[in-house]
Amino acid sequence: MRALDIAGTGMQAQQTNVEVISNNIANLTTTGFKRSRAEFQDLIYQNLRRVGSNSSDTGTIVPSGAQVGLGVKTAAIYRINEQGNLQQTSNSLDLAIQGNGYFQVTLPSGETAYTRDGTFSLSPTGQIVTADGYVVQPGITIPTNATGVTIDTSGEVQVSIPNQTAPSLVGSLQLANFPNPAGLEAQGGNLLLATAASGNAVTGLPGAPGFGTTMQGFVETSNVNVVSEITNLITAQRAYEMNSKVITASDEMLSTLTNLH
Repeated sequence: MRALDIAGTGMQAQQTNVEVISNNIANLTTTGFKRSRAEFQDLIYQNLRRVGSNSSDTGTIVPSGAQVGLGVKTAAIYRINEQGNLQQTSNSLDLAIQGNGYFQVTLPSGETAYTRDGTFSLSPTGQIVTADGYVVQPGITIPTNATGVTIDTSGEVQVSIPNQTAPSLVGSLQLANFPNPAGLEAQGGNLLLATAASGNAVTGLPGAPGFGTTMQGFVETSNVNVVSEITNLITAQRAYEMNSKVITASDEMLSTLTNLH
């Protein structure tokens, strides 16, 4: 009775699907979050009659054969890097990327992580840092006597200094992009790490060809569409129920066999 195992793999697949959907919904208000989608593949097939084999000594060929599938498996969970909406915060250190690219963050280990979350603050030494205190590359320091900070669409950080008419340039933010952004590895805390699948980071100034622009006083909201997620959740729930009914039917069939006299 293969149906028991086949339906079991179907229930496991839909459980994974529901877990992915629930994570999307849980991060509905997470800044810079990108929704994910589970992808599935059919499992190996068992040949009852191999397609293309000879059916007689005269060389006639079986046109279709007989194969029985053995279920389903999770192939991948893709991150969909669609642009989220921009929400105005009026905080001078909040930044959103409109277009491609990631902010670069130096972790305590020395590694470089990447994020779309631009809710930045100042460290005790005046450096621009993330909510966890990680330095945003290239490590721009705002003078303690600065009365205002301006970050333009090309990432230039300028400050207003008392008794100076013109603003002072203190540095420029750089963005990173990847050949395959879906290959980045999520670490939690809105941080991603480069992998062999993502390819090496290509850095550039905001607004350069292939890179988005920075928007001061805005943050990028999650790109989760709650209506689509609820619809997907209902579909996954129904698929789970149908697989469970297959298991129930298979069990009843086995029960009938065992009760034969």
